[in-house]
Amino acid sequence: MTQTQTQTYISVCRLDDIDPETGIAALVRGEAVAVFRTLDDRVFALSNFDPYGHASVLARGIVGTRGEVPFVASPLLKQPFALETGLCLDDPSVSVPTYEVDVVDGEVRIGGRRE
Repeated sequence: MTQTQTQTYISVCRLDDIDPETGIAALVRGEAVAVFRTLDDRVFALSNFDPYGHASVLARGIVGTRGEVPFVASPLLKQPFALETGLCLDDPSVSVPTYEVDVVDGEVRIGGRRE
């Protein structure tokens, strides 16, 4: 398991509140976090801040896959960010922070930022 800044998880919504292949934005410990649900009900969380467009918009991006890699494409300039790692698939020198995610009894909970 990846180290987190804190072991405390914060409930942000119900899994059913996120349609498959979409995202929602949540404020977690003062940080804007984008939470995504894939078609196979996996849930990922990464920073909502688009480092290219300089705006908190990634939750509104288009969710898809490139090969086996689930990603979100920024709604502004369309850069794809891997949901598991936050790495930009078109420019590996750029990434966004990711967060621990847990789903318990249908409740989506966000943990600390991954190191």
